[in-house]
Amino acid sequence: MSVNMAVDFGGVKMQNPINTAAGTFGYGWQFQNFFDVSKLGAITTKGCAAEPWPGNPAPRMAEVRGGMINSVGLQNPGVRAFAEESGPWLDQLSKDGCQVICQVCGHSTPEYVRALELFDELCPWAAGFEINVSCPNIAAGGAACGSTPEGAGEVMRACRKVTDRPLFVKMAPANVVDVARALEAEGADGLSIINSIQGMAIDVNTRRSRVAKPKGGLSGPLCHPIAVRMVWEVAQVVDLPINGVGGVMTGEDAAEFILAGATCVSVGMANFVDPTASLRIAGELEQWAESQGVSDINELVGAFEC
Repeated sequence: MSVNMAVDFGGVKMQNPINTAAGTFGYGWQFQNFFDVSKLGAITTKGCAAEPWPGNPAPRMAEVRGGMINSVGLQNPGVRAFAEESGPWLDQLSKDGCQVICQVCGHSTPEYVRALELFDELCPWAAGFEINVSCPNIAAGGAACGSTPEGAGEVMRACRKVTDRPLFVKMAPANVVDVARALEAEGADGLSIINSIQGMAIDVNTRRSRVAKPKGGLSGPLCHPIAVRMVWEVAQVVDLPINGVGGVMTGEDAAEFILAGATCVSVGMANFVDPTASLRIAGELEQWAESQGVSDINELVGAFEC
């Protein structure tokens, strides 16, 4: 039995539900020698701001039980350099059938707007944009720009005026129901749930953090049940399509997100463990859909039975 695996994520037509999580897949071309990236439904590129960001000092990453903790600090070359260096390859990737979603970063609403304006101008091949509202708002003392419905709504309202292309939001793992409602009201086309969870990893011999900063972003399989729960909670209260993100290592992990209400799924930490993981998971998800006796993967979105 053949299952239709195509999905529509807020206006982005994907040939299958597998996406890649921003920051775990570079700008796509870094993986081209491992497998045919065009076989994926979409990739989400590493976040870029209007101007280059240097990121945090080393060490930036550390393994922990069940996952990893990172403190990269969203290092990026800025939108102009990104478009010039990676644009031609990404343009061809989109023509080959894999959609390209570009992540937008900023430390304030005006910074998000400026970065999105540059993306909209310089990246005609982008199918849509993901706004990372988990960036620290420097003007507000370092709290995440999207940590409250008011903050997330302000960013979305301003960005919605910049482009007619699909706009998605990478949500922080906090207050997700209220923030999701605010984002829907301000015109978001879809939600990516969730971003990494803040955690700490201490070297007990040096008594110092195992990354350069005291805290970092926790990701991997240990976060998966939390992310599935938050996807399900949000799916109950908004009509927006959801991209499930968090600890997807197998096709069954992806299937959990689909059943909880996600239209598509992003593979993150698994890319570090196995560079071909995203393609493998796409195949495993299709096999699972076939085992469920459906003709279309969309029949399984939100099919969790309480």
